[in-house]
Order: sequence, then structure tokens, then C-alpha cells
Amino acid sequence: MSPQITPIADTAQDLELAERILTPDGTRIANHQLDAFITDVDAASLRALHRDMIILRRIDAEGVALQRQGQLGLWAPCQGQEATQIGTARALAPQDYVFPSYRETGVIYARGAKPGDYVRMWRGEEGAGHDPAALRVAPLQIIIGAQTLHAVGYALGIRHEGADEVAVTYFGDGATSQGDVNEAMIFASSYQAPVVFVCQNNHWAISEPVSVQSQYPIAGRAPGFGIPSLRVDGNDVLACMAAMRWALAHARSGKGPAYIEAVTYRMGPHTTADDPTRYRKEDELDAWRRRDPIIRLEAHLRAIGELSDEQVAETQAAADVVAREMRAECLGMVTRPPLAVFDGVYAEPHTALERQRGEYAAYLASFEGEV
Repeated sequence: MSPQITPIADTAQDLELAERILTPDGTRIANHQLDAFITDVDAASLRALHRDMIILRRIDAEGVALQRQGQLGLWAPCQGQEATQIGTARALAPQDYVFPSYRETGVIYARGAKPGDYVRMWRGEEGAGHDPAALRVAPLQIIIGAQTLHAVGYALGIRHEGADEVAVTYFGDGATSQGDVNEAMIFASSYQAPVVFVCQNNHWAISEPVSVQSQYPIAGRAPGFGIPSLRVDGNDVLACMAAMRWALAHARSGKGPAYIEAVTYRMGPHTTADDPTRYRKEDELDAWRRRDPIIRLEAHLRAIGELSDEQVAETQAAADVVAREMRAECLGMVTRPPLAVFDGVYAEPHTALERQRGEYAAYLASFEGEV
């Protein structure tokens, strides 16, 4: 399962080195490494994946719109990365625990997030937009790469308890240059922790292209840590699902960590505070539009006679309903009193926290009477 180690010359070659099951035009091809992991995926399953990706894209578009309208402080778009997020997340078992970065909207969607969960954190109402215990997804992590250490620590607990779980962590290509990610891989390998590393190589770490960040495929680093890896076409939802099933089976069987590099593309800005036109060429964007993950799966389903215009329209309508609910939840949120920021920090009262609460209360009181 180790990747072909060849220098990256350009975007086209970068993608061709990745394993795939569906070509960009939707043609199903044989893959001796991946096919065995998706033998149960029938037409109904494919339509469900297609539906998931359409709904995710609509959620993402609504998030961008809400931020532009001043309702959210920030939004991290995931347009173009739907196949990677949905394909891998739908392979997870209910008991598995996810440690995401800030862009994994599709992962929390697949784990059962409610409309308000997508916006609560970005609106600044809570430190976590969703209930981590209910979704078995840790709060979205803003610090680049920190979640990989959290995942390995949790995985060590799984091993200690002998639990039937796997920890999964998501991060971008830029995070692979962080010490945290490399330290996490060392620890995971040394202690054979049941953890899966998922690198979403979307080609841009803000304004830094992956061709500068890594001269060789990122998945090639993992074997150097003693971690088996697989490099897949991240715009192929079937390849992403198969790769995650392989990685989960490896980790769950006691063989230690596994690594997936999903080669995909960030179609939008890094966040809504970013302007990608300052560093990215339009012809590159156009090339990746032709590899759109949703169009790819739709083309395949239509080619095998398993998707109609009526079904697509119904899915689009369902996506609009989710977006309307998300907007309503966002606009209806009532900001908590300032002192509520101290609530729930500790399970029991804590003297240091109470002192901070008092100091903050005095600070707020100093503004009373001001116009």
C-alpha cells in the first residue's frame, strides 16, 4: 500500500500518481488495491454519497453567504473537498472518535451535526459548535496540526483499555510541516496507536503551494515513520471510502497507525478572510473544476442508469431546506452574557477560575454608565 515515490512536477502529474476508482469523467475502473473494500457499495449507496456531497456543498455556500452578510466572524470553505470528507467519514464506525481541523464541515455533517452546529463556533457563541460527546468529534481545531497529538493521545487510551475504537485525525498539506504532526506520527508508530492520519492535500496552505512545501508526495513520508500509507484521488468518493476502510481495518486489528493522503483541491479561499486571486491562477482553478467530485459521481450514476433529473432536483431541494434551517438557527442565536464564558470550564468550582471571573466582572462594571 506504499505510494509511488516520484518527484511532483505539476498538478496533473500529482493527481495521476494517486489511486482511483472513478476517473474524472465518471468511468469506473478496476483497482486491485481498493476494490475489495467497497464490494458492498451498490447504486443506492452511491446515490446516498451523491446526496451527501450536494448537501455539504450547499451548507458550505450558506456559510460563506452568512459570513459575507456579517452573521459569522469567519468561515473555512470546503468546496471541492466533498469527496474526501464524505467518503472517509462515511467509512467510520459509530464508536470511532474524530479529531478535525477547522475545515471538516463534511465530517461533522456525516457524524450527525444539526443545522446550528455548523455556525455556532464561527459566530463566536461557543468554543465548540457541536456536542463532541454526541458526535464523537472533538471541537474544530484552529491551531495547525495540534489535533494530531490529541488523536494519538486518545488512541493510546484506546489501546490501554482494549476498546474497539479508532482515533481519526484530519489535517491539510500545510500542517505536515508542523512539528506537532511529525511528533504525533513518531509517537503513534512507537506505541502502535490505533489512529488514522488523513491528510487532505488541497494544494494550498493559504498562499503556499504544495509543490514548494513538499517536493515529493506527502504520503511518502509516513513509511519513514514506520506507518503504511496510501495516496488516493481525493475527488473520487469511492477511492476515499475504500482507503479509509483499509486504514480503519489496519488500525482496528492492532497493527498500529495508518496514513492516507487524499489529493484534492480547495476551490474557494483558505477562509473568508483570504483572497486566492492574489496567488492562484485561473487556469489552475479551471483544470480542477473539470475534476469536480460531485459531477464525477453524478456522471457515473447517470451512465449506469441510476440517477434521474427528478432525483437530483429532490436532493437539491433537501439541501436548500438544510441551508434555510442553518440560516434560521444562526439568525436566531442569542449571545450569552459575557460572564458565561467561564461556565463549564471545569466540572467543579475552581478558585483560580472564580478569581478570574471576579476580575472580568469588575472590568465589565467599569464601563457601566458609559454611552
